[in-house]
Amino acid sequence: MSFFKNLKDKLTKKTDDVTEKFKDGLTKTRDSFAGKVNDLVARYRKVDEEFFEELEEILIGADVGVNTVMELIDVLKDEVKRRNIQDTKEVQSVISEKLVEMFEVDEEDARTLNMQQEALTVILFVGVNGVGKTTTIGKMARKLKDEGKSVLLAAGDTFRAGAIDQLEVWGERAGVDVIKHSEGSDPAAVVFDAVQAAKSRNVDVLLCDTAGRLQNKVNLMNELGKIKRVITREIPDAPHEVLLVLDATTGQNAMSQAKQFKEVTDVSGIVLTKLDGTAKGGIVLAIRHELQTPIKYVGLGEGVEDLQQFDPEQFVYGLFAGIMEEEEE
Repeated sequence: MSFFKNLKDKLTKKTDDVTEKFKDGLTKTRDSFAGKVNDLVARYRKVDEEFFEELEEILIGADVGVNTVMELIDVLKDEVKRRNIQDTKEVQSVISEKLVEMFEVDEEDARTLNMQQEALTVILFVGVNGVGKTTTIGKMARKLKDEGKSVLLAAGDTFRAGAIDQLEVWGERAGVDVIKHSEGSDPAAVVFDAVQAAKSRNVDVLLCDTAGRLQNKVNLMNELGKIKRVITREIPDAPHEVLLVLDATTGQNAMSQAKQFKEVTDVSGIVLTKLDGTAKGGIVLAIRHELQTPIKYVGLGEGVEDLQQFDPEQFVYGLFAGIMEEEEE
């Protein structure tokens, strides 16, 4: 049984609408990446060095990242040799198989949020301005509330004009309260008040926004460090998650941001927004492989329901849906 058939069988046991969301959300990447792989396979009758060189260019063009591509190509060459694969069509299945394996270092638990049982969960969101951080917090609040949890938001980005108002709008949409101070005030003081409010109201989850200035890493480090100290002083094992929000459409720039934020804070997971807006969704592979940090959520559209927990099998299906459907016919 082929890898594609196995993958399809696994996905039938998962939620159909989630599978469709990944398929629809990855349309731009699939049309570009899978289309080019199809063309490559059609042009080559045998798997040789030139075939791999062109495949390497396609992967780099999809923002998979040079280091990741080199390792992936080496793995593919070894696998092709081990299986004595001659037909280029068979390589498509091997590529998808190896892509799934790249994520299997994460247990499913590593991709889920570290929610506390019978206690307050504090989640800190970090990331530069413009990546969709505040929107992600709003969508997460709505998702958690729909799951029956009580949620509170902390407007800790007190420097960006309009950030507090934006979070309030999302709070109203999600039906959750926002703890805020005036613009320009101390973010750590806002978070302190939010922790106190969450504890006194017996809230399940506190979601904290933060400023996204990378121009001065020293200031950013000091600010995030202060916020974390305030949280930990009140709740010793918190924050329970530090989620770095990245914009998939910025490609390798997102990778650069991730490396800088990992230098200044203990990032526990990544939220990759606007994945539906790029033809270079290979950045998912580069980020996971090079940063060794689990991708926990991806944004596959504008709607609240389009913020989805990352699933490597759904992701690979989204990339190769056309090829898999052709194989079934």
